[in-house]
Amino acid sequence: MLFFTFIFAIFYISLDKPNFYKPKEVKNKNLEVFISTELFSNKQFNSKDIIEKNNFTLINIWSSWCAPCRSEHAILMNLSKKTDLNIIGLNYKDKKDNAIKFLDELGNPFSKNLIDPDGIISISLGAYGVPESFLLNNKSRIIKKYTGPLTSENIAEIIKII
Repeated sequence: MLFFTFIFAIFYISLDKPNFYKPKEVKNKNLEVFISTELFSNKQFNSKDIIEKNNFTLINIWSSWCAPCRSEHAILMNLSKKTDLNIIGLNYKDKKDNAIKFLDELGNPFSKNLIDPDGIISISLGAYGVPESFLLNNKSRIIKKYTGPLTSENIAEIIKII
């Protein structure tokens, strides 16, 4: 009986402690430089090189298995056609064949599509799920973070910023 009382006390005490994961605040911080492989060419790219050549870059973390990513994709396609924004895809914990099939089916809005097979790059960015997007200037400074699928309101805000 003492054992059950002890276990109950531990559970009761832990109820008051929040256990939510909160990603680090990333707005107005510099992006940590990372190296990743491109989905189609298998070439390695340094994030600094593909960001600093453009005025603004949107890094979009996505996966073929992610239903919200599928719904967001048409918005990204439209954004890529309407602007000269550098849109970089970061394919999160996905199978290469599935990712390519997804892009073949829905179109490819990305100027580069990098892979993040173990999720480490996404975590270092401050992401905690998919989809998430980060708007950066050409100094690799994060201007805005969007959690969840991009909306038409988010796109209007991005267009206004760029």
